[in-house]
Amino acid sequence: MRMHKWAFAIAALLALGAAAAHAADMPKGTPSVEQMADYQGPDREQKLLAAARAEGAELSVYHVYPALTKVVAAFSKKYGIEVKPWRSSSEAVLQRVVNEARGNRFDADVVQNNAPENEAAWREKLLMPVRSPLQAELIPEATPAHHGWVGFTIDVFIAAYNPQKLGKEELPTSYEQLLDPKWKGKLGVEADDSGWYGALAALMGEQKTNRLFAQIIQKNGMSIRKGHSLLANLVASGEIPLALDTYSWSAPQLKKKGGPIEIHAIEPVLAQFSTIAVLKHAKHPYTALLFYDYLLGDGQKVLDELDFVPTSRKYDDPVRHLKLNFIDPSQAIANEDKWFKQYQSVVVAPSK
Repeated sequence: MRMHKWAFAIAALLALGAAAAHAADMPKGTPSVEQMADYQGPDREQKLLAAARAEGAELSVYHVYPALTKVVAAFSKKYGIEVKPWRSSSEAVLQRVVNEARGNRFDADVVQNNAPENEAAWREKLLMPVRSPLQAELIPEATPAHHGWVGFTIDVFIAAYNPQKLGKEELPTSYEQLLDPKWKGKLGVEADDSGWYGALAALMGEQKTNRLFAQIIQKNGMSIRKGHSLLANLVASGEIPLALDTYSWSAPQLKKKGGPIEIHAIEPVLAQFSTIAVLKHAKHPYTALLFYDYLLGDGQKVLDELDFVPTSRKYDDPVRHLKLNFIDPSQAIANEDKWFKQYQSVVVAPSK
């Protein structure tokens, strides 16, 4: 994903011209975008809102969370800002941001994505470092040293089971217990969770994990389903009594709709941040910073009500009391091809 030097040079010249024109439209005394990204004063929101209105009160957001549209709606209602969202998979969002930058197009102001994908965008020099005062309210792991992105929710990979199919006393406390013949035809995983599996293997030992899962699949089989939401729905329907890697927010969301589903921790429990970032060459950078702050502030309450796991310490979710092993984005990037091949060869292919 390396951009050519000439592409960066052209983009920089275009950005300088756009920035000069942009600054001329701002209210008198408005700090530069870079200064505003670091500004810690109590009137930060007031300054950002005034600048956002001068920008035209509009925003473009690329995202992967379906539920982010509800946060966007709450933001729009509060500030009277029109938001244009575009949603796709984590890989597709990253690819679009990179490809548009290569073509000297900067349509997105904000990008929401998994930590490894936004870390990759940071390495491509596409993101702006932001130091919001609201970051002090987050768990420390949510903010990387470079401040190019920030974790606003925690996606916890956790087992989910159907209590109409399985009793709580039957549930495994370790992956080794899945070798028991009683699990034959009852297990499922998500088709593309190579990051979860690779990080799990790194914790438990690569050879040991590969050998263990190969034996589990050989003895008891494994249902492979694409999409965490689909996997959770199949647990609630009873088709897959025990799924190993649902997102922790899936079960409570389905329970509210009357679905029989509960979460269950099998250690080690893996987790990954869902992150937000401001594009370096955003057309509406002040509005992007306003949305960034909203997501770390009032937006955390909206997300908590939707059963996501906010990174703000103001909200207490049961899974936050588990020992969470956060997937290192740098490790995920470095091992992406290896983990994908490993997951396909050990888990996916033998299960077909």
